[in-house]
Amino acid sequence: KLLTSRRAPREHPAAPFYYFPCQRWLAVEEDDGQIVRELVPVDEAFVKKDSENEGQSPATLGLEQKAKSTTYTVKVKTGDKKNAGTDANVFIILYGSKDDTGTVSLKASKINKNKFERGKVDEFTVESVDIGDLKKIKIGHDNKGNSTGWFLEWVEIDAPSLGQCLKFPCGRWLDKSEDDGAIERIIFPAKLQTREYIPFVPYEITVYTSDIFGAGTDADVFIVLYGSDGICTQQKSLCLNKREQRMYFERNSVNQFIVELEDVGDMIEKIRIGHKGGGLNSGWHLDRVAIRRLLPNGK
Repeated sequence: KLLTSRRAPREHPAAPFYYFPCQRWLAVEEDDGQIVRELVPVDEAFVKKDSENEGQSPATLGLEQKAKSTTYTVKVKTGDKKNAGTDANVFIILYGSKDDTGTVSLKASKINKNKFERGKVDEFTVESVDIGDLKKIKIGHDNKGNSTGWFLEWVEIDAPSLGQCLKFPCGRWLDKSEDDGAIERIIFPAKLQTREYIPFVPYEITVYTSDIFGAGTDADVFIVLYGSDGICTQQKSLCLNKREQRMYFERNSVNQFIVELEDVGDMIEKIRIGHKGGGLNSGWHLDRVAIRRLLPNGK
C-alpha cells in the first residue's frame, strides 16, 4: 500500500488507537447515495487480524520520532487605499519565545487567486517547529514586479495549539517611495485584540481507501470527531488544497494526517467523515479510519 504523510507528528506518549471500519461507498451513484457517514469505533482486534494479513500494522504507520510541528493560520489585510496592493513577493518571519520560523514566503492565498490586492484579506498556512509563545513578526517584500509598493493594514495569526489568535496592527506603507521608505517591518501584537480559547490538540488520522475498482476520490474529504457529552470538533478538511486532493485517497492507499482540532477528551465516541462531492472522480470507497489523540511533551 502507498503511505503518505502531510505533516510530521509531534513526539508523544503512547496513546490508544480508535478504529472506525466503514467498507462502504461514499458516492452519489453507489450504495445508498450518501457521501457522508457516521462511524463508531470497534475493538482493536477487528483491525489487528486484517493488518497482520497485510504485513502492516497501524502502529508502524506513524512517523513517530519526527520533529514537532505547529500550524499557524496567517491572515493578511491589504489597506483600502489607492495603489495599496502589491505584485512583489511577500515574506513573513514569526518570532516566538523559543525560536523563530525563519523566512516564509507567502505564495498561495487560500482565499484569493490574486493575492495582496487593495482592500482584500488573504489567508496562508505556515507550518514550523514549535517556536513557543508568539512575540512578534517581521513582514516585508522583495520590491520586485511592476507594482511593488504595499499598504499593510494588519496581520492576524491564529495558533490553535496555543489557543491564541493574535492581531498585529500595521497601517503603514511598505514602499521605498512612501512613508519612511522601509519595505519590511517588525510588528508586535495588540494585547487588547488577542483572543484566547482552549488550545487545540493534534490527532493522528490514518485513512485507508479500499482496494476495489474506482475506490479513489479527488473530492474534498472532511472529518468531525465526537467525544462524550456532545462535544465535537469543527468540520475539518484533511487536504490543504486541490493538489493534495488529487494526490491522496487513491485506490488501496493509506494516507496519514496530523490535524490540530478541538480537544474532545480521552474518548472518541464516533466520527463523521465524508466529502463535498463535485468533480469527475468524487465517489469514494472508504475501508476504515484509525485515529489517536497525540499529547506533546508528555502532557
